[in-house]
Amino acid sequence: MRWTDSRDIAIRLEETYPAADNVNLRFTDLHQWVVALPGFNDTPDGCNERILEAIQMAWIDERG
Repeated sequence: MRWTDSRDIAIRLEETYPAADNVNLRFTDLHQWVVALPGFNDTPDGCNERILEAIQMAWIDERG
């Protein structure tokens, strides 16, 4: 997975962190969780706030 795979990342985050408050989370935590996901193989520095927001929104949508 790469940073641009927000839907795939959201699915994996929901599987890995089902009890996490995905609405009120810190982007620093989200960044760490994404980088630690199995199958994530992009550069850790390759994201920005816009990408993290897209991942968060996809995760919220996935849970809903």
